[in-house]
Amino acid sequence: MKNKPILQVQTVQNTMLIPLWGRAVASEKNPEILYDKQAIDIIKNYDYDFKNVAKTFGEFGGICYIVRARKIEDAIREFIRKYPRGTVVNIGAGLDTSFSRVDNGSILWYNLDLPDSIAFRRSFIPDSERNISIAKSLFDTTWFDDVKFTFEDGIFFVSGGVFYFFKEQQLREIFRIMARRFPGGELYFDAESRTAVKRSNNMIKKTGNKGAIMYFYVNDAKKFQSWSSAIKLVSCEGYFKNIPFNKQWSLRLRLMMRMSDWTHMMKFVYLRFLK
Repeated sequence: MKNKPILQVQTVQNTMLIPLWGRAVASEKNPEILYDKQAIDIIKNYDYDFKNVAKTFGEFGGICYIVRARKIEDAIREFIRKYPRGTVVNIGAGLDTSFSRVDNGSILWYNLDLPDSIAFRRSFIPDSERNISIAKSLFDTTWFDDVKFTFEDGIFFVSGGVFYFFKEQQLREIFRIMARRFPGGELYFDAESRTAVKRSNNMIKKTGNKGAIMYFYVNDAKKFQSWSSAIKLVSCEGYFKNIPFNKQWSLRLRLMMRMSDWTHMMKFVYLRFLK
């Protein structure tokens, strides 16, 4: 039987395969946190050997990916509870499958990502009437016109594992523009401290990926309020807060999670664009 090639990811777009692998592997072992059947099916049928990725990221890395999806989906569910006909925009969607788990039959969902990433996504996850892909950069603000929403029904922006790859000045500018265009909208995303970003860059390099460097970090989430008077910090909480622990996890694994939250190395930031 022909051996599968080792996965070599060399671009930011191709890093979408790593969280997909993480969700597939970790959700099979931890379905109480998240069960991603689509990710499991894609990885089983994808013609690559992920052993290099598995060796680099390990069990903790896989758990981080399902926790990220779970936290973002919990935030989306809370938004949907208040705005059942609302609009959700997934920034840097990659191969995310959250729509299949949170859809209430009424929301409008957009997957925003670069053209080659959207083409890759569509080869696995087709669009549907209310789950629509937009093949544009976050910084190409013409995507604003592609998003249908009403102020009454609300709009919620989410992003997982994306903002790290941009410079702070880039994000400051686009956040300001979004705040002006979508007053009342909300934004939920993950972030790491400066120390954690350095560690993450070292891990990414071990996979052979030299094209995806992480720049953006958050030590103090209050800084977002200094970017614009229209941006309000709603909350900033530990990455693993309110996540159920698996009794089979090792003591070392549990301590890593506790330490991450105690030291604020990994977190979720929740912003609101004021009207």
